[in-house]
Amino acid sequence: MEYQPRLKKQYFEEIIPALTKKFGYKTIMQVPKLEKIAINQGIGAALTDKKLIDAGIAEMTAITGQKAVPTISKRDVSNFKLRRGNPIGVRVTLRGDKMYEFLDKLIAVALPRVRDFKGINDKGFDGHGNYTFGVPEQIIFPEINIDNVMRINGMDITFVTSARTDEEAFALLKEFGLPFKNQKK
Repeated sequence: MEYQPRLKKQYFEEIIPALTKKFGYKTIMQVPKLEKIAINQGIGAALTDKKLIDAGIAEMTAITGQKAVPTISKRDVSNFKLRRGNPIGVRVTLRGDKMYEFLDKLIAVALPRVRDFKGINDKGFDGHGNYTFGVPEQIIFPEINIDNVMRINGMDITFVTSARTDEEAFALLKEFGLPFKNQKK
């Protein structure tokens, strides 16, 4: 039997029936699904120290299990001493099984390790069914050895769903087990 991530199996066995019942979908193709997870880490200090980008790529690759790529600036900004073509961050886009594995690790291991954690804010929806929230430090992930960290950086995590409304996306992410602070309906 082929391996299948726990949350992917849960999506097909539990989440699809629950959302179909709640929203009254006629077919399972109408049920929203998680399409991708985009993780972005801005490293502003990389303008002066180029080794921070390499460290960011190594950390992000370890966290996600997929090779991270540097984010390149698109324009010059003289106030920040930024030139076009300079690396200013690190990003990764996860799809398929790696996406479900990362989501499982985020919910079960990383978020409970955040200091004074009371849940994630439910105000990060964009009106089109996508949700973004920030993590204050990368050391909440178990793959990161705190002794080897050059600099503590936060990261933005974006969940891109096929939901048409924020209410559907909220219900989907809630069913996956994301611990939201303020509970909507």
